[in-house]
Amino acid sequence: MHNLIFILCLVLSFSSFTEENNASNKPKKQDLETTYYLIRHAEKDRSAGTNPDLLPKGKKRANYWAKVLKDKNIDLVYSTNYNRTIQTATPLADEIGTSVKVYDKNNMYSEQFQKETQGKTVLIVGHQDTTPKFANLILGKKKFRYIPANNNSNLYTIIKNGENVTGKVERFDVD
Repeated sequence: MHNLIFILCLVLSFSSFTEENNASNKPKKQDLETTYYLIRHAEKDRSAGTNPDLLPKGKKRANYWAKVLKDKNIDLVYSTNYNRTIQTATPLADEIGTSVKVYDKNNMYSEQFQKETQGKTVLIVGHQDTTPKFANLILGKKKFRYIPANNNSNLYTIIKNGENVTGKVERFDVD
């Protein structure tokens, strides 16, 4: 009987040890990797006022971005509340079965935004001034500059894992 109790205690203590070990190996919420892809809206109709639609070339680029980004396991798609940014974001959102969420370009990378996106892969569509600014806010330093008016080809990738944050920019031209 003493041997049976000893074995039972041993088994219970081993299973408790294993559960504690497994719990400590799980990533903590604050350690989850978050990936941000940032792009500027595609080519717009510059003669159409303050909230223009995309040109045919811009629509082609928006579809191109959807092809480039569809295999990146994007969870969330954000855009400012302008026709050109929403139209740039929509092909990818449709491709992955989600909707475009609007963010406030005057309150980028807010605490709420950080909580919503933590541990996710996110596309953010902005403007020639807000896109590099947003990337810099995530990075915590000024690395990227204002985008020239004729450049709709930059893809910024920011990966944040705890305190470790990296960023790069690549150019993707459309034929």
